Amino acid sequence: MKRLEKAIRIMGMLDERYPDPPIPLDHVDPFTLLVAVALSAQTTDERVNMVTPGLFSKGPTPAKMAKLSVDEILQEIRSCGLAPGKARNIKGLSQILVDEHGGIVPADMDALEALPGVGHKTASVVLIQAFDTPAFPVDTHIHRLAARWGLSDEKSVDKTERDLKAVFPREAWARLHLSMIYFGREFCPARGHDLATCPICSWAASKKRMAEEARTGGGGPRSREGLSRGKGAAKKSSRKKASKKAATK
Repeated sequence: MKRLEKAIRIMGMLDERYPDPPIPLDHVDPFTLLVAVALSAQTTDERVNMVTPGLFSKGPTPAKMAKLSVDEILQEIRSCGLAPGKARNIKGLSQILVDEHGGIVPADMDALEALPGVGHKTASVVLIQAFDTPAFPVDTHIHRLAARWGLSDEKSVDKTERDLKAVFPREAWARLHLSMIYFGREFCPARGHDLATCPICSWAASKKRMAEEARTGGGGPRSREGLSRGKGAAKKSSRKKASKKAATK
């Protein structure tokens, strides 16, 4: 099956399962979405949604957030991963929004990526969800699924983004970004996943990919290689011990 044919079938399955996927991060405007997405790195959406009510009660706008100290912000987000750095970034990006953008989140990729703690994925999420600007944010779930399904080769997140944009229609990018995340969490975890029983992997993944993940237990290419090396080293060590034991008899 060609890549485009796979994409069409996958889109139909995802649309049937998630016809109107909600944005998992609680927010009320572009600024609160921007902060919530920035907080979500190496932290679950559930955790972010637990800390943002307190944070946004103190800093609901860039101007009010900029007036908070880093320690005040940190106190509200301490349970999130990488909290100290995120607190500094939230303080910094809020001040820049006030000083350079009139307290308004810009609907521009370059301007968003220039903000502290805002990478390409975060900027893409804000553009597509807050401003309805076509983008295809790629997180670890989407990067993994695209490779498993043969829609990209897992060489880089940037290439995965380009490959997905090439096979899916622009008007579907917003919902597919979300539905792929939900599918990954519900049916397609990184480790211990039996591709042969997955609703999509079972027919979209190559036999080589299925065999590789069955052998190594899943994960990204580096972790799969690491597992393979680890198992190889363990076998070699076991053989060496057996040889020494035999020699002493």
